[in-house]
Amino acid sequence: MKDVCADQITWELPASPCGRAKAVRRRVPGAMCRCGARSRPHSPDLHFTSPAGCHQGQQNVGYREQVAFVQSFSDVCNDDQIFEEFNGQLDSLFFNDGQRRIDFVLVYEDESRKENNKKGSNEKQRRKRRAYESNLICDGLHLEATRSILDDKLVFVKVHAPWEVLCTYAEIMHIKLPLKPNDLKTRSSAFDNFSWFTKVLQVDESIIKPEQEFFTAPFEKNRMNDFYIQDRDTFFNPATRSRIVYFILSRIMYQVRDNVKKFGINKLVSSGIYKAAFPLHDCNFSHKSEDLSCPSERYLLYREWAHPRSIYKKQPLDLIRKYYGEKIGIYFAWLGYYTQMLLLAAVVGVACFLYGYFNQDNCTWSKEVCHPDIGGKIIMCPQCDQHCSFWNLNITCESSKKLCIFDSFGTLVFAVFMGIWVTLFLEFWKRRQAELEYEWDTVELQQEEQPRPEYEAQCTHVVINEITQEQERVPFTTWGKCVRITLCASAVLFWILLIIASVIGIIVYRLSVFIVFSTKLPETLNGTDSIQKYLTPQTATSITASLISFVIIMILNIIYEKVAIMITNFELPRTQTDYENSLTMKMFLFQFVNYYSSCFYIAFFKGKFVGYPGDPVYWLGKYRNEECDPGGCLLELTTQLTIIMGGKAIWNNIQEVLLPWVKNLIGRCRTASRAEKITPRWEQDYHLQLMGKLGLFYEYLEMIIQFGFVTLFVASFPLAPLLALVNNILEIRVDAWKMTTQYRRMVPEKAQDIGAWQPIMQGIAILAVVTNAMIIAFTSDMIPRLVYYWSFSVPPYGNHTHYTMEGYINSTLSIFKVSDFKNQSKGNPDPKVVIPTTCRYRDFRNPPGHEQQYKHNIYYWHVIAAKLAFIIVMEHLIYSVKFFVSYAIPDVSKRTKSKIRREKYLTQKLLRENHLKDMTKNMGVKVERMVEVVDNNLRPKSE
Repeated sequence: MKDVCADQITWELPASPCGRAKAVRRRVPGAMCRCGARSRPHSPDLHFTSPAGCHQGQQNVGYREQVAFVQSFSDVCNDDQIFEEFNGQLDSLFFNDGQRRIDFVLVYEDESRKENNKKGSNEKQRRKRRAYESNLICDGLHLEATRSILDDKLVFVKVHAPWEVLCTYAEIMHIKLPLKPNDLKTRSSAFDNFSWFTKVLQVDESIIKPEQEFFTAPFEKNRMNDFYIQDRDTFFNPATRSRIVYFILSRIMYQVRDNVKKFGINKLVSSGIYKAAFPLHDCNFSHKSEDLSCPSERYLLYREWAHPRSIYKKQPLDLIRKYYGEKIGIYFAWLGYYTQMLLLAAVVGVACFLYGYFNQDNCTWSKEVCHPDIGGKIIMCPQCDQHCSFWNLNITCESSKKLCIFDSFGTLVFAVFMGIWVTLFLEFWKRRQAELEYEWDTVELQQEEQPRPEYEAQCTHVVINEITQEQERVPFTTWGKCVRITLCASAVLFWILLIIASVIGIIVYRLSVFIVFSTKLPETLNGTDSIQKYLTPQTATSITASLISFVIIMILNIIYEKVAIMITNFELPRTQTDYENSLTMKMFLFQFVNYYSSCFYIAFFKGKFVGYPGDPVYWLGKYRNEECDPGGCLLELTTQLTIIMGGKAIWNNIQEVLLPWVKNLIGRCRTASRAEKITPRWEQDYHLQLMGKLGLFYEYLEMIIQFGFVTLFVASFPLAPLLALVNNILEIRVDAWKMTTQYRRMVPEKAQDIGAWQPIMQGIAILAVVTNAMIIAFTSDMIPRLVYYWSFSVPPYGNHTHYTMEGYINSTLSIFKVSDFKNQSKGNPDPKVVIPTTCRYRDFRNPPGHEQQYKHNIYYWHVIAAKLAFIIVMEHLIYSVKFFVSYAIPDVSKRTKSKIRREKYLTQKLLRENHLKDMTKNMGVKVERMVEVVDNNLRPKSE
């Protein structure tokens, strides 16, 4: 900018990726220059020369028309910028001329009107923004600036991509576009006869019309006549237009410093130069657009998808995909399919729960615990040192009754069923996913993905490509890549160890607080038998530890989310898919340890290595290991799962519903005094909440963690699928509601599948078989009961004449002589109670006086052998069924394969025929010209 006082002022546009821009000369009417003079107020003399070297199409894409927009973005002598006035059309999606569609909106705060105007920093921001917008114009985009109606400090820059730019970048991005309508006939389904039954669940086709199907091919400008172009304004739908413009915005440079290029709208937004960048919703969610030509898809989605009255209807997946893109569409398709499959698991789970509930009165071992002459006379050894006293077995009566509900034969049946169910779900989802790939035209999507702008910006090293033998740029050398991977792996390992440390802290809390509850709880609840029989020291310890564990899990989640993003950014993946897959593996590995570690401890470690009263095992040489209830740790595992699953669902719904609603409510209250003004569509969308690029990632993560709870520990809690089903039915509508009403429209993205979440679910499915088999074998008491029933209730080991469960409790409780207590492990006897000579403890050991006293007896070895045999048989049985099911169900159905091959054949045939027609036409023209030349040459001779 030249500091002159003249009618004509020259502005040098900054260098751009397509070449060096030439000067723009203009008169600024009434502009106040630094010298204080004012130019004469007359019409501006304008001209704009397009930069040399710009891409094809810029010379003829409205460059002289862009001068008016350049005026809006240049601050000449601190003069006020020139802005277009809002034309008063509330739902308009076009520039003020009513012709050019708004494909994207950029928002910034005018530095000259800021309250805290820091001249130096504001000038830098203004310069970067001016360079960026100049380069957008150079790249062929049209811009129009409008001041905010509610806040005159805000400026909205509307971006339009003309036809030539759309065609150029559609070819660069390999976007598939229609060739001709799809004339393949759809086969009738076997379920068509039941259409009367499913019609009530379907979306009304008179409201949301089915999308017309087309044969498609990657767009090429030189074969434009081959494509199905009936109207240039609708050939690229709004989602595709926004995706193309975002691709451009992410790659336009705004500064070069020390040979480092800085570019992309994301960096400009994160640095505060722009406050927001987003595509527009097409209308208000509560009513249709005033523009009759607008399809009002947002309104239709809210009415037929997000509204609570549509909770029983199927999702309009095609419209979701059309409006939000394939990436969001595939998420809701997966979530809907998962919820449908949960219905079967929930029915079987409820049936197993009811089986246990109605048969709890027939639970012989629970009756023995509650019987005053059996459980009431069995005196148990103290479970902690110094502060615990002897106690009667029948105080665990209520917990033993509850345990009968979950630790029954139905639990075994349900665990086997869930091992098969998860395989069916994954295999049928692959088939459904293949159908969506065909229907949504993402079968060969991998060729479309481009490198991330952040990756391209760091490409400073030149290497030779092994395949093409040509030079290419990469961000780091092989050694640098190894260093980055090592540092990232070390950071992830450190945080996993931190979680394990928190789990150890919870275990220490359990060991410490159990002593307190054993001492204080009987005194506090003295005389309140109705409470005391439910709130035992074991129950109080379990509930409080679960609650504290849940709080720690939530806190660590918040911290690690930021750390995982920082690690992945440092790792610098090449494409967005690589970035999300890398972040997915880090986050899931952390969440797996964070959420499931306490459950694994209760299921497989608690009460397993406790020794016996005379020689207990100590943690860290100080804390005595926890023991399970006489009925085992299964009920405690159920309590832990219920608290974490229920608490997580409640917490997530609060975050997903209340937070964006409250933020939007606060925003509306701030502008309430100016609410009577008519605000345009772009300003209404700006005041909505931003759903970041990782917003969908967190939705997947939430569901996959739930999937782990439903499958990994389902043997201890058969109602888990029911809770997940109820949660997911609400989750679908909550996610739909917040996307259509509370959030700005996301940039549409392509996606072929659910990405790295698919192999994660397959890994969980394989692990689930092992965990459920081990829960039944080692956590529940099913195997010891079966061993007693078939071997130790009758001779030679038992005294009964027939197979029975009578006497089971007595056989599972070993005898300890009180005089054999060590001083350290001796309990604190109640002075009011006579000290017994012996007490009982939960283990299979020889009694005192035996030649191998306190050593494991034969019952123990029978039980261990039975447990190992059960695990091997159950695992092999379920894995065999899983592999058979996986083999029998192909990933892609025969019908879908035929469709894909047929479409590929017809597409190639169509392109070949069109190419032959063009060649024939060209050859005909050439022949005619040759004939004409020959005739012209021969005509004088004949004359």
